Amino acid sequence: MSSPGGPGGTEEIEEDARQRRFGRHLVQAFTSSDSYGLVVLLIVASYALSVVPQSGQQWGESAVLGVLIVSVWFALRTSHARRSLRLVADALLVVAAFIAIGHLFTTNEAVRTAVFVTCGLLYVIAPYSIVRHLVLRRTIDIQTLLGALATYLMVGMAFAFVYQSLAHIQSGPFFGSQGEGKFPQDLFFSFTTLTTTGYGNLVPAANPGQSLAVLEMLIGQLFLVTAVAKVINAWVPKSRTVSGPERPAAEEDSSVREDAAAGGGAVP
Repeated sequence: MSSPGGPGGTEEIEEDARQRRFGRHLVQAFTSSDSYGLVVLLIVASYALSVVPQSGQQWGESAVLGVLIVSVWFALRTSHARRSLRLVADALLVVAAFIAIGHLFTTNEAVRTAVFVTCGLLYVIAPYSIVRHLVLRRTIDIQTLLGALATYLMVGMAFAFVYQSLAHIQSGPFFGSQGEGKFPQDLFFSFTTLTTTGYGNLVPAANPGQSLAVLEMLIGQLFLVTAVAKVINAWVPKSRTVSGPERPAAEEDSSVREDAAAGGGAVP
């Protein structure tokens, strides 16, 4: 057993300190108002409200729209959205708030369709702003990972809202023999399409639903292959870069020379 002052004891203390720091950073990532972690939690909350059976359909759909408004507002705030985009989004958020309140007092089918159309538009604007912010960020850290996750989840939710909107607008059932499809079914179909799982139990009967499903598959695969894979490969936790083992002087000197030569600078 190593003594507290020995090498083994020192390593245990350092490892314990690293774990505590990681825990604090993780909690902060999901609770800070300037973090994508809070956006991810709000998206998960809107998904949960969408699939949980509700005694009052109007209340449930208005609650989903309310949580979605908050999640989009935080997403635009965290991603430092451009002023022009913020103006458009703020106007849409105000309209969405009025629709959510109005839907509580009416069963009009047009208002219900407006709920899903508004949700779809909001979940298209927010991912665009997040992706732009992640591309411009020079650091790749846990916020980058959470931002990529928030974007991926929002894309899946956005397509589900679009599918439900089409089911209300177009003539004929959206899923053919399976009927119009309730919103939980649209969510299920959207995420199985986005991840290219494709169970085949729900299939759009005609266009534009079929074309949108193909587009969602392509977006899902390209996003995973390019954005998420690049982020995960490039991200190195700070604890590994700061407290990792030091490289030998000869190896460090060699890497410095290679970096200088690659950058066109003078090699010492």
